[in-house]
Amino acid sequence: MFLRRLMGLFSLDMGIDLGTCNTLVCVAGEGIVLNEPSVVAVRKGTNEVLNTPDGKAVGLAAKEMLGRTPGSISAIRPLKDGVIADFDITQAMLDYFIRKVRGNRGLAPRVVIAIPSGITAVEKRAVFNSAQRAGARRVFLIDEPKAAGIGAGLPIHEPRASMIVDVGGGTTEVAVMSLSDIAVCTSIRVAGDDMDEAIMNYMRRTYNLMIGPQTAENIKIQIGSTAPLPEELKMEVKGRDMISGLPRRALISSEEVREALKEPVGQIIEAILHTLEQLEPELAADLVDNGICAVGGGALVRGLDIVLAKASGLEVRIADDPLTCVARGTSEYLEHLDEWGVAMESDEDEY
Repeated sequence: MFLRRLMGLFSLDMGIDLGTCNTLVCVAGEGIVLNEPSVVAVRKGTNEVLNTPDGKAVGLAAKEMLGRTPGSISAIRPLKDGVIADFDITQAMLDYFIRKVRGNRGLAPRVVIAIPSGITAVEKRAVFNSAQRAGARRVFLIDEPKAAGIGAGLPIHEPRASMIVDVGGGTTEVAVMSLSDIAVCTSIRVAGDDMDEAIMNYMRRTYNLMIGPQTAENIKIQIGSTAPLPEELKMEVKGRDMISGLPRRALISSEEVREALKEPVGQIIEAILHTLEQLEPELAADLVDNGICAVGGGALVRGLDIVLAKASGLEVRIADDPLTCVARGTSEYLEHLDEWGVAMESDEDEY
């Protein structure tokens, strides 16, 4: 125990929000120090990370290559639906991010990683192994809803209900917490990526226009909405005509995007209602006053709070800086790692 604490004094402990779309890293006492896309560019047919004049093609440098690579290069998102889809590429990505943050400071770090609450034991082991091989000394796992709740400033340690809806890139986590634990949770693999896919499908069906994931994401950010806007928006979209095969453009509106998003948003609403139906009466009563807190990148889609409030009958608020809530929550766990670590799921203790 003494040796563990002594080593902790000389290591740069990190909290990681290992997201499908973005990975955020925070350091105890420093806050968020890295926020980059979860993308790696490799030479096709290998796991060799591509080198660029500015360094390894990981994160921002790799995301710029999505959909634009020649045949010899693949830009890969190694996480799908919130879990590791490509073990070796995830390890390479984590290794790059940990080294970038750590530099030459301290011993190998202890790492707290936020994971979706619904993942399997095999998927958890993949997270442990990836972090260990990337250079972590100890690895602790924390459920994303807990981290998000703390990062959003919810009183999850108190004996009353706090409800979080975390709409990420690959998963949506709906959880009600009380006394530092999850009372009821629903995790679905429908989130921001599915919204992008729905927009791509709409453009194919309605305009015979093929667009890529980055264009769809940009449409969602620029004019996406789930409720009527005071002034509806329009946007010019460029892609490839499915009939002629030639590049062309189309003008779409926020009303059309709203129509495209109905299905994924409807599934998120179903997850919320399913969670509420499972609550004990006292916890349900707490939510009449406390309402729902929405976090994650998907929470930034215009009007989502309005739609969720109408469906649930509860007040819905968007957290401050919803994109970083999970990472900020892992930072809080870092601050109390010696105290809370014994109750957290971790890899085998070698010390």
